[in-house]
Amino acid sequence: MREVSVGAVALDRFAQVLPPERVALLSEAGRRTAEALAGRTVWNVSSTERGGGVAEMLQTLVGYGRGAGIDTRWFVITGDDRFFAVTKRLHNLLHGFRGDLDHLDPADQDHYREVLARNLEGWQGQVSPGDIVLLHDPQTAGMAQALREHGAHVIWRSHIGSDRSNAYTDRGWTFLRPFIESAEACVFSRKEYAPPWLTPQVTVVPPSLDPFSAKNAPMATHSIRGALDRAGIVRRSDGDGNLAFVRRDGTAGTVRAHRGLLVDEDRPLPPDAEVLLQVSRWDHLKDMAGVLTAFTDHLDLFPQNVHLLLVGPDVRGVTDDPEGAQVLEECRELRAGLPPSKRERAHLCCLPMDDVDENAHLVNALQRHATVVAQKSLMEGFGLTVTEPMWKQRPLVASAVGGIVDQIVDGVSGVLLDDPTDLERFATLAAGLFADPGRRQQLGAAAHDRVLRQFLGDRHLLQYGELFTSLASG
Repeated sequence: MREVSVGAVALDRFAQVLPPERVALLSEAGRRTAEALAGRTVWNVSSTERGGGVAEMLQTLVGYGRGAGIDTRWFVITGDDRFFAVTKRLHNLLHGFRGDLDHLDPADQDHYREVLARNLEGWQGQVSPGDIVLLHDPQTAGMAQALREHGAHVIWRSHIGSDRSNAYTDRGWTFLRPFIESAEACVFSRKEYAPPWLTPQVTVVPPSLDPFSAKNAPMATHSIRGALDRAGIVRRSDGDGNLAFVRRDGTAGTVRAHRGLLVDEDRPLPPDAEVLLQVSRWDHLKDMAGVLTAFTDHLDLFPQNVHLLLVGPDVRGVTDDPEGAQVLEECRELRAGLPPSKRERAHLCCLPMDDVDENAHLVNALQRHATVVAQKSLMEGFGLTVTEPMWKQRPLVASAVGGIVDQIVDGVSGVLLDDPTDLERFATLAAGLFADPGRRQQLGAAAHDRVLRQFLGDRHLLQYGELFTSLASG
């Protein structure tokens, strides 16, 4: 177990984007929660500190918790390859997909227990009876019983799930059931994700976006172009532009010069290209290969200056997802097999993970540079990669699955694809947005307004404050 250092962030920062009444409500709730939790610590435990929406939200929520005067801390577990292979199978099963294997045997469950027992050694002694512990996702669920016996209030927070059960989801929940039933409460992103047999208290808390992070902060045009040119992703002809950005701790950062972020020695995109962008982990459920096939098989639907850009993390920097390298290689082989006329308009990009703030700044620039953003997931727990471009007023075409349908109102704040396996329909919807600038502007404006009203951190913090207070008061 290792601790992630997070600085305090004042709640009144929200005054920059929220109306005064919402800021006052948050401030008062923060005061009441801090008073109810006086003398207690709120612990968060996750599998990684970088490379996904859970880590990004924890960085924000822990900071605001500390800013509200609540002793809030964040620890990350360690595990071996076998452990993360098991939890990746759980991830796929709970989404209703087979993945590499559709079963987990007793030996897998024993190894899972052993790894988490080793993580508890030493760290559990820091937790006091009455403290609140949030265990995030399947990787940490096996800690619940020991922490409850120690006297802590334990919440299992699931960021994944499927609206419909099948044989695969049943196998995943069968594996996890003896662990999560030890929790005092369970939190899901959607009520449909909670299995019907769950006895602990169930609370629905959708994820949220931090509008002040390096990934979502406002960016001027010269900063967008400068960052993407410096990183070797999009070529520009008028100088380097502004390369500065603000890190999460408030210090200044500068975009580094990079070589090889576009895979297979691909050339940077032309400065005048319109871009269809998908930013995701290299995960089969994100269907990057499907987006690539849909675009290149129906290239005639798109204007000549439209390019596809599929962006994911450098797989060497993501420790808890053993399938990433495999999915990236599948996309590379698919692109390599295209004729040159198609290959030169489809690009794969791996962003470095050694500097999480620079990574976030580059994602921000990419999403703001894009003409249209896609999220053609086969299944999606929530999808902050949808929330982020919505906040930036980008028009989206996304699959009507999971938490995406909670965010996008079809035809109002984006465009939904009913069947995520229908590649021709996806290409038609995306191409239609490129053909209609006025519609893109309307969808983008409505998308931003929806995030402002429903998916910013103040709502998330209010819900957590109510849950923590309830548990602390018995």
